[in-house]
Amino acid sequence: MNAALEIRRFTHHDRPRIRQTLIDIHADAYADAMDVDFNQRFPWFVDHWGGNPHFACVIAFDGDIAAGFAYGAPAPPYREWWREHLSPAPGADRTFAYSELAVRATYRKTGTAELLSRTLLGDRDEDLAVLLVDTEHPRVQKLYESWGFRKVGERRPFPDSPLYAVMLADLPLR
Repeated sequence: MNAALEIRRFTHHDRPRIRQTLIDIHADAYADAMDVDFNQRFPWFVDHWGGNPHFACVIAFDGDIAAGFAYGAPAPPYREWWREHLSPAPGADRTFAYSELAVRATYRKTGTAELLSRTLLGDRDEDLAVLLVDTEHPRVQKLYESWGFRKVGERRPFPDSPLYAVMLADLPLR
């Protein structure tokens, strides 16, 4: 793990202050795919998730440089869409929706993604975490599997979005 990084926590109230930082990190992390219309809508996702009163975000800083971020929010009770992929679904009824992880290109393969993920999810009260991984990125899926996530299905949440692997993990991560 990258011990030189400082992880800072942010909430819904911080969104106006961190919004551009998240957008800038995302643009760097996805520079090779920013011409895809779906990726151009990232500011909307920041506003959507950041508008949730229970929004949780962590940003890794290397001095003054924001190296990466991870964020999400608890899923509304009894509206955990991932349950449709399992029969029977686990009895646990509290899920954290892990919405986004992005690391600047220069900080990849340094343990930053794992550090951000474990920090975001490490002290959650929920029983489970759910996330989506583009099925065109099997190495990313394997990375999440190494942290304790398992694929339970596939989903296309928006007509113009990629097909995603639905991944679920028990909390705390192993």
